Amino acid sequence: MPRVSQDHLDARRRQILDGSRVCFARYGYEGATVRRLEEATGLSRGAIFHHFRDKESLFLALAEDDAVRMADVVAEQGLVQVMRDLLAGNSEHPADWLGTRLEVSRRLRTDPEFRGRWAERSQQLTEATRDRLEWQRKAGNLRDDVDVSVLTAFLELVLEGLVSHLAMGLPGDDLGPVLDLVEETVRRHRPGARG
Repeated sequence: MPRVSQDHLDARRRQILDGSRVCFARYGYEGATVRRLEEATGLSRGAIFHHFRDKESLFLALAEDDAVRMADVVAEQGLVQVMRDLLAGNSEHPADWLGTRLEVSRRLRTDPEFRGRWAERSQQLTEATRDRLEWQRKAGNLRDDVDVSVLTAFLELVLEGLVSHLAMGLPGDDLGPVLDLVEETVRRHRPGARG
């Protein structure tokens, strides 16, 4: 039997994640049947589940993939930039990312087992946000009258509110100034600076 290269396996895994992202966004977790996952990925169930133990493992891998991508943006540019990218449609899969994020939120509320598995993975975004804020504080750019953990929770709460806003189908094209305000809220205010 021919040996399959790691590059081929990685490309196949990426194909499965990208196709299933669209499927989960369109149909939700329950509606993303194996048949629909096959159609979305262009692969058989055997090929899909060779890479992922079951549908939940596939969904968790997808959500984790999105969290890693977000954490990378946060590490480079901050959580507000993730929100700006979401509004501008600059992320690689903006609408599908939103669908995945909403499905994660729904399952966190309704599925205690999923909540436990997700808790292990969701720390990446929180840690990246906290690390970025600590770095900004050391650089003198972050307000110092509020603990970094509070600022982290504030920014994560704003992100969740933005996701909910977009999920309701409300327009996001006028929210740039709102994100400017959020960003200004966490910045250090220097004496003599105009606000």
